[in-house]
Amino acid sequence: MAILGQIRSKPWLLMGVIALALLAFLVNPDSIDKVFGKNPDVLGKVNGEKITREEFNDQLFVLQQQAEQQGRPKNGLEEQAWQLLVQSKLIKQQFEKLGFEMTDDYFWNQIQYDQMFAQNQQFFDEKGNFKTQELKKEIETLKNTNPQGYTQWLKTRKTIEYRLMARQVFTNISAGITTGKKEAEELMKERDQLADIDFVKVDYAAYLQKTKINVSTEDLANYIKQHPVMFKAEPSRNLGIVFFPAKPSAADDAAAMKEITKLYSGGTDASGGTENFQNTKNDSMFVMANSDMPFNPQYVTPKQLPATIQGQITTAAVGQTFGPYKEQNFYVVSKLVGKKTSDSTLSRHILIAFKGSPAGEGVTRSKEQAKKLADSIGAIVKATPAKFTEFLKLSNDPNSAAQGGSLGWTTPETPFVPEFLTYLANNPKGATGVVETQFGYHIINIEDKKTGSMGYKVANLIKEIKPSDATEAETDKKARKFIQQVQGKSFNDFVNIAKKGNYQFTNPKAAKRFEGQLQGLGTEKDGDILTWAFDKKRSKGDTEFFTVDGTGDKIVVYLNGKQEAGLADPESVRDQIEVIVKNKLAAKQISDKIAAAKASSLDQVAKLFATTKQSAQVNLLNPSVAGAMEPKVAGAAFGVAKGKLSNPVEGGTGVYVLIKKTETVNKQPGDLKQFTESITQRNAGMFGQAWMKSLQDNADIKDYRIEIWNKLGNQQQ
Repeated sequence: MAILGQIRSKPWLLMGVIALALLAFLVNPDSIDKVFGKNPDVLGKVNGEKITREEFNDQLFVLQQQAEQQGRPKNGLEEQAWQLLVQSKLIKQQFEKLGFEMTDDYFWNQIQYDQMFAQNQQFFDEKGNFKTQELKKEIETLKNTNPQGYTQWLKTRKTIEYRLMARQVFTNISAGITTGKKEAEELMKERDQLADIDFVKVDYAAYLQKTKINVSTEDLANYIKQHPVMFKAEPSRNLGIVFFPAKPSAADDAAAMKEITKLYSGGTDASGGTENFQNTKNDSMFVMANSDMPFNPQYVTPKQLPATIQGQITTAAVGQTFGPYKEQNFYVVSKLVGKKTSDSTLSRHILIAFKGSPAGEGVTRSKEQAKKLADSIGAIVKATPAKFTEFLKLSNDPNSAAQGGSLGWTTPETPFVPEFLTYLANNPKGATGVVETQFGYHIINIEDKKTGSMGYKVANLIKEIKPSDATEAETDKKARKFIQQVQGKSFNDFVNIAKKGNYQFTNPKAAKRFEGQLQGLGTEKDGDILTWAFDKKRSKGDTEFFTVDGTGDKIVVYLNGKQEAGLADPESVRDQIEVIVKNKLAAKQISDKIAAAKASSLDQVAKLFATTKQSAQVNLLNPSVAGAMEPKVAGAAFGVAKGKLSNPVEGGTGVYVLIKKTETVNKQPGDLKQFTESITQRNAGMFGQAWMKSLQDNADIKDYRIEIWNKLGNQQQ
């Protein structure tokens, strides 16, 4: 089972069947049918091909697994999952248009080229041949012995199929990217042909420092209409958000310090003031009863301890205390309660999951049945360790089962659940036992142990610096006063009142329904805010008040605009295009002034705008003018007659007027064949991303997700 073990060692590649859909997708399908009169599991279409709810859930699961492994938040990935599905459908459609079909034979012939396998030599024999038959055999065994693992393989196979289709499509289409002889000759001519020019540049930034130009909403809209493909917009909302954090006050900080000092050197109320953290006879029980965080029985390295005591712990004696000291929003007192060399342990396990546990997807047995089964297996293996492998087929951890149950060498630093690490730390080589964790019941066998580095057991008495009821009440009062001030007011009033109060203000201008998180906010209420904003009853100018559970933080939200599917709302993209539009307006003013002055020389143009005449040498292939890429200026240099003043040229950084002095040819080294190959390689490198964007821009993509949610919302009211 070694090959499948390699696959399952990368859990982010496995697509499990899970119920991680959005709230809108978790309602009884029978009731949805009454609302829609059509299949409620179709979330959208790409050129007529359906995107199902199951596909969406599977893709979302993959992204969440990736995020978890990389230490990133798992929420807010719905939109990314959707986009990946859309692209996969587009690739599949192109694959089929090219006349290919994803048959079983095609899959097994091409699988060795997939990124999951191609770079891993364990999938190839000594002669470099892919172990196709061995992999097929292992999958067949999986099908017969582990239905859950086989289901995961089928989902994994689907992602591999999309990648193989993408590889085939890009290979075929990019093979057609060539550079003809005539094209190469023309490009070489553009490279070698040089024009020496004198020019005057009226720089936009310098001009706008002296001349104020206001860009109206209409100006933005006109620019958007001229570039419709660039500004195709999905539904979004323009929101004003003011955040009121319930920060602990100085009095709250002092109260937390007083409380931990009493526990450390005074005495607990429960003991009548006689027992404290210094004199307690049971450090773990004292921490469990009095700390805001539980006691950790593990031995850890100094690097795993709070930074304040890392440098002192190695020379400390058992029983020595440190603190109170502050770590972020906590006061801490630490006591060294033990130290020993930490063992590295080689272990293996069989996991017996139960219905409802994290590893229990597809499992029907109850917790009691799981315990009974695990105890019976544990008793057999304890008596006869050689029988361990006979029960691997029952394990609900297919990743380790494929490796003979092995978890490899672990230390107390390994990120396993505490119960598992405790068993490994407290039992010798050869021990077998049953341990319960959140995942189920583990039959653990310790195969070997070896001595490692020094580990330290530290009891940490921790008190969080929390906002008091009075602090939370003051935050609530401030937020409610603010929402009363802004109700019925304009967005400018909302912003100005927030700034006057020195409140935390953010303005996500294009918040999407399924992004999950709001730019500049990032609280557990972000999803609720998006739900509120996309309710079809909402109107521009509506406000709402939100409380973040567990923190007392308050949020006031203002709906400043509703963008439906179509061309982008001008104000929502003002930050992106205002400078461009302002430069265009400036260019028109500058050109009009030159025309009105009837300037007939560069000196006259320079004097008109208080600037200077410059010189440059330009070509068409690399149209750099005084450090700026200006293709229009280079084009004008070769289009104007020698010695004649050009018309004003609207460049990227300014308006140019030029005179061509000379035109020469400077033949560069390298033959036509080499040049042709370099141009072809450059174009091929740029092709993939541009082609994919073109496919998406021109596809008929229908997204029903917001429609489904809205109809469900109406039904539930």
